[in-house]
Amino acid sequence: MKLKIGIYWGAACGGCDVAILDTHEKLLEIADMADIYLWPIAMDFKYSDVRAMKDGYLDAVLFSGGVRNSENEEIAKLLRRKAKAMIALGACAQLGGVPGLANMYTREEVLRRVYLESESTTNEKGIMPLESSKEDGFDLELPRLYNTVKTLNQVVDVDYTIPGCPPASLQIYSALGLIADDMLPKKGSVIGAGDRALCDECARKKGEKTITRIYRTHEKLPDAETCFLEQGFICLGPATRSGCGSRCIKSWTPCRGCYGPLDDVSDQGIKMVSALASVMEPKEEKDINALLDTVVDPLRTFHRFSLASSILRRKKA
Repeated sequence: MKLKIGIYWGAACGGCDVAILDTHEKLLEIADMADIYLWPIAMDFKYSDVRAMKDGYLDAVLFSGGVRNSENEEIAKLLRRKAKAMIALGACAQLGGVPGLANMYTREEVLRRVYLESESTTNEKGIMPLESSKEDGFDLELPRLYNTVKTLNQVVDVDYTIPGCPPASLQIYSALGLIADDMLPKKGSVIGAGDRALCDECARKKGEKTITRIYRTHEKLPDAETCFLEQGFICLGPATRSGCGSRCIKSWTPCRGCYGPLDDVSDQGIKMVSALASVMEPKEEKDINALLDTVVDPLRTFHRFSLASSILRRKKA
């Protein structure tokens, strides 16, 4: 029998859905092995259809995006009941992703910036979104925007994770194949990614230099052979799980950490700060602090994808 799967996106950009489409001709193989019962970005299915399913009816749900509002939470809990396997697809579902950086602000600050203060916004009447309103005799409702972006596993029980921003398309195809063949690994496993740091797979030369300055990528052209970090570019390879195929590294771009931390790392950003300290030339505290002060926006540099899942989690209101 064909698999029964659902695909859903929460607080995300849609890149994970594109990654599914980027399986190219293998998408036909996916269609042969599975029937899709929910995919809001691509197909016309209603939440009422899902609510009518028996619990455990779906073999698996691929859930991308963080949980940002009441609709995300409601559907996450609904799909958890309806699915035998809940899979966190991509960095936003796993770690909070870039949307998780909004945890540096309150809900009110976010709404004010978007609807009143943004340079591209024209809103002379100062109209703000309402959770409920009436228009032409109709009752209208919007999901409640939460104060905090949450990862999927902070809301429901997650069985497996496919990391990445977005995940490599082959990983998604392989994961569906494992489900179809009843060969899924133990619960809690990260599917399709490595169990070593990205640095261990990087072909660039390492361990030969220390740094006295930190550069942003527009300030200097890196050479083709030396470790980015040892050239003074912030590269999160030491704190990031392997398995992406070093796509950014091979494109002359330092790793930003989208595949998340290894299993034994509790905070990817703090792990990266430790790795950076290991290649810094200054040894005196004041000189070390002076060098670290040149890192532009440390929080968004070291926790670009992982703030919502970190020890910090969010800024206190």
